[in-house]
Amino acid sequence: MATNSSPCSSSSTNFLPSSYIKNEKTVLFSRFVVTVPRKSTGVTQIHSRVQGRKCSHIKSSNGHPLNAVSLKDGLDGKGIPVSEAEKEESTLSITVVGASGDLAKKKIFPALFALFYEDWLPENFTVFGYARTKLNDEELRNMISGTLTCRVNQRENCEDKMDQFLKRCFYHAGQYDSEGDFSELDSKLKEKEAGKVSNRLFYLSIPPNIFVDVVRSVGLRASSLNGWTRVIVEKPFGRDSESSGELTRCLKQYLTEDQIFRIDHYLGKELVENLSVLRFSNLVFEPLWSRDYIRNVQLIFSEDFGTEGRGGYFDNYGIIRDIMQNHLLQILALFAMETPVSLDAEDVRNEKVKVLRSMKPLKLGDVIVGQYKGHSKSGRSHPAYTDDPTVPKGSLTPTFAAAALFINNARWDGVPFLMKAGKALHTRRAEIRVQFRHVPGNLYKRNFGTDLDMATNELVLRVQPDEAIYLRINNKVPGLGMRLDRSDLNLLYSARYPREIPDAYERLLFGCHSRGEKVVYQK
Repeated sequence: MATNSSPCSSSSTNFLPSSYIKNEKTVLFSRFVVTVPRKSTGVTQIHSRVQGRKCSHIKSSNGHPLNAVSLKDGLDGKGIPVSEAEKEESTLSITVVGASGDLAKKKIFPALFALFYEDWLPENFTVFGYARTKLNDEELRNMISGTLTCRVNQRENCEDKMDQFLKRCFYHAGQYDSEGDFSELDSKLKEKEAGKVSNRLFYLSIPPNIFVDVVRSVGLRASSLNGWTRVIVEKPFGRDSESSGELTRCLKQYLTEDQIFRIDHYLGKELVENLSVLRFSNLVFEPLWSRDYIRNVQLIFSEDFGTEGRGGYFDNYGIIRDIMQNHLLQILALFAMETPVSLDAEDVRNEKVKVLRSMKPLKLGDVIVGQYKGHSKSGRSHPAYTDDPTVPKGSLTPTFAAAALFINNARWDGVPFLMKAGKALHTRRAEIRVQFRHVPGNLYKRNFGTDLDMATNELVLRVQPDEAIYLRINNKVPGLGMRLDRSDLNLLYSARYPREIPDAYERLLFGCHSRGEKVVYQK
């Protein structure tokens, strides 16, 4: 069901600044695949700049077909279960592939150190960086040391813990498609593992077009022979449904589904993880979680900066692929799903899939896209998106998009889920806003004048910055007479919980290495 008004009009927030222009070459996504109208016709076609890779039959180094049983969790190279005693004597080897990149330096290594600092890593662990850049162990340590902080539950031994962590960090330079280089990495891993049961985690902080090359080399040359092997892959996982499916089929020739961890770091955000707790563990909310009481749901993501030199990457994907079809769509599915049978990863993800399959195809009239222009803010000039030297001239890639999505089931029929995402906006924030319906026959309707939205309750989960949950209610202003006001019942995390909130990457890495937990990973 399409709304009669713009998807932005029912929001209480003015989300589209004057620096935006409406893009006539509208880009939309239908059944979660981005489609781009051709310039000369109204026909839409799927365009993929990531070509599907040919999958081949793989053989192991001894000439026999590679079977995923040799990589299965809890099995040795012959498929024999590992004993509990052996598990206690196991080691954890974490290899960050793409270790010289920004993501590894700014997020992955700091997250690993935070886990070590809080004693969430096993006693026997090592961290290896792997990339094409020629570095030695000491140069890697110098590179990442400046990004490490003892920000969580700071203790006096911060410097000592940092030194201990860095001593466990090593580096191996190699090509991503070289089995020989990964064989050399395997030798170094075995040296550190010292004959113990080896569990190996590979974090692929690399472009998706080389995922298969790396996984092939890992499977043939660097997988564990007596423990588990797990691989974390970063988004974007393909460019569209076709390339994503092809990539999955190729990876599954080397890995089982249980070994593939598709990361969406937004699922590791504290407020996103708390969403199901808020709903399923509080009787006050669960009965209200339907079309009978909820008027609309807004999923908002905004950044107050532009591409700033990352335009080359961003222009290949745009705001819809980069933010909406992964981060916001995952949150929508988590918000709207039915009660799962249990909290097991498969049960939760099955309910999320049901939501996505129930969504109506997006209509052109329910979408707005735009691209930021040059503007001034706080006395500083900001260039337009197309002025970024890394962006192709004349690019029509959207940097802002808003869409009204509808779920065709009994619980949510007719309720618009309003997604809004953009760069170079007024503020930096990510939040979920739940606007409830008006009170039927409200006795105090006249006290709100003509603005009926003033009488609407609203539940807000602020994911970032300054995590908070607040409920907007109508309240009488103290004094004579009957004047009503909107007040917030506010749970500000920084005020309620003195301990700093762990980063999303810490939670995701911990869940992967400790239990192989996939609740916060994509299916």
